[in-house]
Amino acid sequence: MKLKAFLLLPALALTFLWGATLKAQTANANAAPALDVPLQPFAEQIQRLQALLKFYGQPLSPQEEEQIRAASAGRDSQSSVEKIENVLDRHVVAIVSISPESRVDVTRGAAPTNLVQDSVRLFLVKVINQAGVTAPLAVESPNSGRVYVPSNLSAEPAHTLDWADVRRRWADISMFNKPPLSGWLSGLTLEYKVLAISSRDSGQRAAKLSFNVGQGTQDVGFLDDVSILFQIAPTRSIKLHVFDADGRPTMASFTFKDSMGRIYPDQAKRLAPDFFFQPQVYRADGESIKLPPGSYTVTYTGGPEYIMETRKVGVTRAGPKELTFHLKRWIDPEKYGWYSGDDHIHPAGCAHYQNPTEGVSPADMERQVLGEHLNVGATLIWGPCWYYQSHFFQGRKDQAISTRNSILHYDMEVSGFPSSHAGHLVLLNLKSIQYPGAERIEDWPTWDLPVLRWAKSQGAVVGYAHSGFGLQVETKSLPNYVIPPFDGIGANEYIVDVTYPNTVDFISAGNTPYVWELNIWYQTLNVGFRTRLSGETDFPCIYDGRVGTGRTYVKFSGPFTYDNYTKSVKNGEAYVSDGRSHLMDFKVNGTEVGTHDSQVNLPAAGKVQVQLTTAAYLPIKPDPAMQDLPYTKQPYWDLERARIGATRKVPVEVIVDGEPVAKQEIVADGTVRKLNFDIPLSKSSWMAVRILASSHTDPIFILVGGKPIRPLRRSAEWCLRGVEQCWKQKSPLISARELPAAKAAYSHARAVYQELIKESSDE
Repeated sequence: MKLKAFLLLPALALTFLWGATLKAQTANANAAPALDVPLQPFAEQIQRLQALLKFYGQPLSPQEEEQIRAASAGRDSQSSVEKIENVLDRHVVAIVSISPESRVDVTRGAAPTNLVQDSVRLFLVKVINQAGVTAPLAVESPNSGRVYVPSNLSAEPAHTLDWADVRRRWADISMFNKPPLSGWLSGLTLEYKVLAISSRDSGQRAAKLSFNVGQGTQDVGFLDDVSILFQIAPTRSIKLHVFDADGRPTMASFTFKDSMGRIYPDQAKRLAPDFFFQPQVYRADGESIKLPPGSYTVTYTGGPEYIMETRKVGVTRAGPKELTFHLKRWIDPEKYGWYSGDDHIHPAGCAHYQNPTEGVSPADMERQVLGEHLNVGATLIWGPCWYYQSHFFQGRKDQAISTRNSILHYDMEVSGFPSSHAGHLVLLNLKSIQYPGAERIEDWPTWDLPVLRWAKSQGAVVGYAHSGFGLQVETKSLPNYVIPPFDGIGANEYIVDVTYPNTVDFISAGNTPYVWELNIWYQTLNVGFRTRLSGETDFPCIYDGRVGTGRTYVKFSGPFTYDNYTKSVKNGEAYVSDGRSHLMDFKVNGTEVGTHDSQVNLPAAGKVQVQLTTAAYLPIKPDPAMQDLPYTKQPYWDLERARIGATRKVPVEVIVDGEPVAKQEIVADGTVRKLNFDIPLSKSSWMAVRILASSHTDPIFILVGGKPIRPLRRSAEWCLRGVEQCWKQKSPLISARELPAAKAAYSHARAVYQELIKESSDE
């Protein structure tokens, strides 16, 4: 026995020394020794980190955000870095140290290890990178990787499970390398990465985490891993009862936030029909939501025609089992005969659904439309996922899931096609999406006019998408006579197409800066063309928050159908709005917009009477984020931009030939008001009403003494110069085969504008 004890002494000594070394390394790592870290690139990385956490609904607290902002603005680089470290280290679950020899060891961080069952929690991983490694940081765990457990084992008597394996693998653990962060290390001495952990179970569970930056980088002596005990809160399913203002069951949007500002269901884990890039989810009456015990602030609404409300909800293991919500409208345009539509939403593409298998189904899109209480959702298939999403196109038939007062209809945007450089096209109410002779996207025309003619030949209603792109100017004036570059994907080649009768019905508004959108429209109206305006969101590409942030409101006689809706868009019995202001029943001398070809015949110069029904709704207090926000920054169309000072008033303007000639201020308290204006007219003109930048009517054309609207010289000259600039930008991208026809079309447009200049007045 004495001999055995003597022989064991060296091993015990080695064990003691290894343990002491491990404790010393752990203490040193947790002490976070001062590092030579340049503030500027470090602060840039932290900004991206903050953006990711906020985007996925697990932000730092406002106090922590402010502390980081103040530290980033400091003059002492080392002190600023340390202050930012002090904030972020509270959320660090593991500290990864990479030695100068690229060996990795790991110690436990200070973050509370609380999880929620069936949810993803995002933790920070602090990386001390003494080797300047730029490889990806990888995490491994024997506890990660779900095991499928049949819900009814008795139905599979032959099925056997390794229950030890089931118990061991209770989590999904991975580095959360989503934009704007990268999976690769930057090479900075200090940076922070994000670790995502979700749990199948509730209660206490342990996980071993090991990190590496490639094979051979793991340290010896078990220093490259750490074992952590997690506390996992159970979730309970709560049934929601949702009622519209009229008492009928409905669907609404809900945002649930806990006391830490975290959003539920967590965005990092969502799959359609809940979208990870939206804070809200949509729930119909009778559907449910899962929440862990805690206190929540619930924000709910039915879209911009509703008052957004909040309430506090407490959840315990005992309850509640159900929650009831009653929506409140501030206006119901349907009662006045007006129906809303978003003429440009997508089921796939952009930053959110790039791959064909990631596009969503019509049922998923319908929830968005119903939750925002749109009457019409024009779901446009386009370049990304074209070959898959085309299966949902049904010609002039609506989707079967459409309801009594809500239609989902699949149509097409010509985007991601060879002609995209000339301007993206919205094609509504198509019979077919197969261009003659084109088997692939690459076979389509390389400019817009042939596509428009093909769509019009089948009775479609057509126009340009996100019109302002490529038409950017530095001025706020509207109209203005600055020639834009015509170098984008908006209503660029519109300047040519509009010269061909019955070729383009509208340009779109609502999702690009309003000066850029409206200026080209005003100029072409000023020379006698009669295109209309259409509202769109371009969800989820330009706006991913909600569908219906840009809307077309139409009025028509007859049944509520997609065909009638698109006819009203074409005929101009419409106004465009963000949904927070309304310009209904616009009339001149009793003729309502969209009726009688929107034309009023005035025997001689004199006054005309303008009438409309209007309403708007703003919160009592101004939104500080919108104060002094340039019109070139999102949100482009928003009633807050129209607020007069700190009041609740907004201006309603009558415009003639693009210039404001009369104005009345209304209080944006939701009250529906009748407005009347007496406007003197000395010559034939077009007229419209607007609340910039929130809503705009289609025009009414007033002919004085039987004379046509005489082209305005400055507008005709602007249009001619626009054709020249557009040709300079677009012709290099038109195929050699189509170039002669394109050249002829541009020459035609030049000739039209030259003739209009000759006919024009000097005003």
